[in-house]
Amino acid sequence: MNLRPILLAALVTLTACDAPPQNGPILASVIGGPPELVDPSHKPLPPPSALLLMATAQGLVRFDGAGQIEPGLAMRWAVSDDGLYYTFRLADGTGLTAEDVARRLRAAIGPTSRNPLKPLLDAIEEIVAVTPEVIEIRLRAPRPNLLELLAQPELALIGEDGGTGPFHVTERPGDALILRPVTLGEDVPDGKRHPPLALRGERAGLAVARFTSGQAMLVTGGSFADLPVARAVSLPQGVLRFDPVGGLFGFAIVEPRGFLAESANRRALSLAIDRGRIVGLIGAPNLYPTDRIVATRSAGAPRREDAAAIVALWRTGGGDMPRLRIAMPRGPGADMLFRLVAADWAAIGVQARRVELNESADLRLIDAIAPTDDNNWHLRRFACGASPLCSPEADAALAAAGEAATPETRAIRLATAEAYLESVMPFIAIAQPVRWSLVQPLLNGWLENKRGIHPLNHLRTGP
Repeated sequence: MNLRPILLAALVTLTACDAPPQNGPILASVIGGPPELVDPSHKPLPPPSALLLMATAQGLVRFDGAGQIEPGLAMRWAVSDDGLYYTFRLADGTGLTAEDVARRLRAAIGPTSRNPLKPLLDAIEEIVAVTPEVIEIRLRAPRPNLLELLAQPELALIGEDGGTGPFHVTERPGDALILRPVTLGEDVPDGKRHPPLALRGERAGLAVARFTSGQAMLVTGGSFADLPVARAVSLPQGVLRFDPVGGLFGFAIVEPRGFLAESANRRALSLAIDRGRIVGLIGAPNLYPTDRIVATRSAGAPRREDAAAIVALWRTGGGDMPRLRIAMPRGPGADMLFRLVAADWAAIGVQARRVELNESADLRLIDAIAPTDDNNWHLRRFACGASPLCSPEADAALAAAGEAATPETRAIRLATAEAYLESVMPFIAIAQPVRWSLVQPLLNGWLENKRGIHPLNHLRTGP
């Protein structure tokens, strides 16, 4: 697909209709639909809404520009020596009491919650308001990564009157949201005030065209699917930036019937994929192929003869010609990935047909960033109840890891769970996720980080 005519047309429209503001807000575009302030315990949180939620609401702690923990609603905290008690003191002027915070956090992990982080918070035993300003989280077993989870946008707390800062939405001109900082009543000198922000959610082509015409200082939320859009235009050196994120990027088995009911057949699909070629054509720096749920640099060259022999054995035993529906997102990068994988599978006698990401499928592409460095997140995505293919033995090992008293014991039990899942093959890994942004040189405070999170309150303009 030639993207240049599309981008040039969008660029002409922007230049003609939307002159850049003088001394205006920081202009940011995030790839996706319009950002909405939603409760992540009730509905999914796409990237534009996640960025808006991080800007207008916060948890007890939050991430800084480098992906490190900084104060949020809590101005300080302490962890007991045994790692079982986390005590937080709320900052003044938040508008929330400790009981308000405790109630909202209990709802996020409650029986009816759909929060995606809920399975990772199963070690929480109690969340109590000790005083109006102090909240305590009590655990059954140590969780060194608890602060990283609490800093995720999925655990940002929305107050009765909306967000809890650091910004609030003040205007909605056209398709943009104007965000201004919440000052919590203190008198901030003009020279110290954070500039307002104009935030848009839009298609990758329009976002890139807006950036190249000077209508945006930041484009973020890019993935492998739309990376060719950014590469279709001439950009100054150093403007295209990549986050070194980890997570899951590959195909989850969603209909383990027929051909996919046999673990050997699922392994044949994995053996046939030329991951090195895929990674090379994506072309993101430091991207490496992997064939494991918990990524390692373990993927070798494809073994198509072995894979073809497995498929031939299936056909000899009376199996039908394998025809698989592959659910994938739209975008030129996704088009490329499907063509490569479909050709690899055709070479071993398996036909692939592409369907929309939300349609019924046999395999569905998973492209997700891990919220912490704990392998628990990767493995729980394929626990029984969450995945149609699972291992009760892996679930038992995960449960045992959750009760482990030491990091060493926990690591051993997680490795056991991983071994059981790898034998089941619920997931065909390809590589790590890809996340890219376009950042103007005069925009400070944007830093590559392994969480792929870029809080808007850390952005500044200047030389």
